[in-house]
Amino acid sequence: MTEPLTVQHVAWPHPERPAPLPAPHERARGISVTDRALYRHGEGWVPVSGEVHYSRLPRHRWPERMRQLRAAGVSVASTYAFWNHHVSERGRPRFDGHLDLGAFVDDAAAAGLDVMLRIGPWAHGESRNGGFPDWVQELPVAHRSDDPAYLELVREWFGQLATALDGRARPGGPVIGIQLENELYDRPEHLVTLKRLARAAGMSAPLWTATAWGGAMLPDGEAMPVFGGYADGFWVDPAAPWDPTFRAHYFPSHDWDDPGVGADVRASQGFAAASAAADLHGFPPATCELGGGMATAYHRRPVLAGRDVAALAHVKIGNGSAWQGYYMFVGGRNPGPDLQETIDTGYPNDMPEFGYDFHAPIGQSGDLAESAPLLRAQHAFLSAFGARLSAMSSSLPDVRATSLDDRTTLRWALRSTADEGIVVISHHQPFEQVADVADVQLRVVRGETETLFPSRPITVPAGTLARWPVGLAIGRTRVAWATASLLTVVAGTARPTLVLVEDRGIPVEIAVGDEAPRAVTPGFRPLGFDDLDVVVLPAADADRVWVRPGPRPELWLTDGELTWGVDGALVRGAGEAHRYDPDTGEWRAAAVVTDAPDPARAAAPAPDGERVSVEQERAPQAPPADYGFGGPRHRAPSDETFSERAARYRLRLPATSFDPEADALLDLDWAGDVGRVVVDGRVVDDRFWDGMRWSLSLRDVGATETSEIAVEVLALSPASTIALPSGAESQRADAAAPSLRAAVRRRGPWQRLA
Repeated sequence: MTEPLTVQHVAWPHPERPAPLPAPHERARGISVTDRALYRHGEGWVPVSGEVHYSRLPRHRWPERMRQLRAAGVSVASTYAFWNHHVSERGRPRFDGHLDLGAFVDDAAAAGLDVMLRIGPWAHGESRNGGFPDWVQELPVAHRSDDPAYLELVREWFGQLATALDGRARPGGPVIGIQLENELYDRPEHLVTLKRLARAAGMSAPLWTATAWGGAMLPDGEAMPVFGGYADGFWVDPAAPWDPTFRAHYFPSHDWDDPGVGADVRASQGFAAASAAADLHGFPPATCELGGGMATAYHRRPVLAGRDVAALAHVKIGNGSAWQGYYMFVGGRNPGPDLQETIDTGYPNDMPEFGYDFHAPIGQSGDLAESAPLLRAQHAFLSAFGARLSAMSSSLPDVRATSLDDRTTLRWALRSTADEGIVVISHHQPFEQVADVADVQLRVVRGETETLFPSRPITVPAGTLARWPVGLAIGRTRVAWATASLLTVVAGTARPTLVLVEDRGIPVEIAVGDEAPRAVTPGFRPLGFDDLDVVVLPAADADRVWVRPGPRPELWLTDGELTWGVDGALVRGAGEAHRYDPDTGEWRAAAVVTDAPDPARAAAPAPDGERVSVEQERAPQAPPADYGFGGPRHRAPSDETFSERAARYRLRLPATSFDPEADALLDLDWAGDVGRVVVDGRVVDDRFWDGMRWSLSLRDVGATETSEIAVEVLALSPASTIALPSGAESQRADAAAPSLRAAVRRRGPWQRLA
């Protein structure tokens, strides 16, 4: 018989110590920090931050995106304020329309979100000059340093930001944290100066942060270090294999640094090489840039599966993360031309001029990616059990992978106290999938207490992301163990309901108190124990599950998309929605409240939409093998190349596409090299082909019933050596002769549920 896989609870190495922040005069919103965890009003708290760039979204989309973030279980909206988006001309700052930062903060707060503000001055974010306006980039100053001439520019920028925020970024307001600079590696004194300048301008918050990857040197006590991690990156050379710095994120570990993030820009700007280990500076381990997807550069175009994204985040929970932060969580578009990172502006990569979808959980069109329900479940878990996780140390198993090439050893960790624990299994990685692990029993040792489960060995399939309770107290009942994943706890009048989700391919067993383990068939009816109900939802229905966040979570099932507003639940594209009643154990159908004269308009739209007439107006010309190089990386084609070589297609959309209630999306299935959407002679979006569908909102790009809409597509040379993801690589030959199919998909309005 195979020996059980063992993990032993390792207690914290010393008593809990207060962290250097918040400073006494900046304490607010009940936030406190120790070297183990964050707290809110004295209770452990695991924030979930999602990056959303207000200036890359139309103003009218902000309230909807904030509701979508909150429905995804995100609790903090994180955003860069890009200097070059606001002040293209010195002395003429703009904070109107889609640049109204104060209004964005208000919309986030109205949705129940805190705000993390990343004020730069240098931001990167694949922005031109890293976010510096051209006039700043061109001045003869020592950028990103304490050069007095540069600091005068920063003082001006910070003053403009503070004026636009009008007190919102002060202790007690919705801005709970301010990030100083970004990816600054060897100038800790400059971070202190930036903090002083921000305070002097009238901006402060309980938390100050700074990115710490790449061995960054941070000033002690001045900023909380935050880390990142990506599953793949566009910043790798086109011929390079999957890098070890990406691969390492899929293993249980207590190393928080990632020397790979930003390594190409770090080298191009003359910063020192990364050190070997991260310094937490007396703070708990926190992330701000877990890859919610990945941008595409011209030379390299990564595409990640939803489980790739979810596993990256999940393993960090087992490793002990006290803050889950994603970059990006919401995709967008640059607000004007020539605002992207390019080789011509001194950066290593050519990026799309407009498109910044990032394959994020919430795409630039507002569609949810396949990562969205997987992350939603993790965030519901963090909301329900975050207070306990904050007290739990992270312990790694006795038997771990022998190298980054080991794909046969189970990947798991334990979060625990001496009394209770949660086993976190993250057995997945992209590209080179792990193997199923047979004959698995887990042995969890907490002092004198040993728990061996399940009752008989099982096979853990590749792709398993599981959160199993061990000795977990729910109300007056202790769950000895279970082989289904923790989701949430729903409070009833008399007793709580523990909600678990079946992990695909794993038999469900539950042991409560001293009772013998019970084999469970997943379903929707609760199982009764002495003082506890347990619902084990089927894995097949996991994507339909939603949990309304808050002190009293609500459990919902729907085949559409849910959000919540001030009047309660809102649904879109749904045929049905049901809410669980913990007092009766019943699922109650929710009725749609609508004032629409035609109820049929509320019906769920056809998933493939309505085909659009596509007329080729110009045939493509044969492309060259490449358009030049910047070092080993390919340059993107120019506007002149599009004029000379691109195929041009005229789209004729049905008039119903512009019904204001339709919220119509243009779906493009295409093959080629680079595509651009042109509305009334103006380029509004672009994409480097990676084999994925391209969707954009007709309203958001300014298309109307009288608009002329065209798509231009360049062919991809068979001799090109750009790196394509596997799905596109298998179609590379098709891209030599551009093709385009288009459809209009109508999402319909958000409707209130009663």
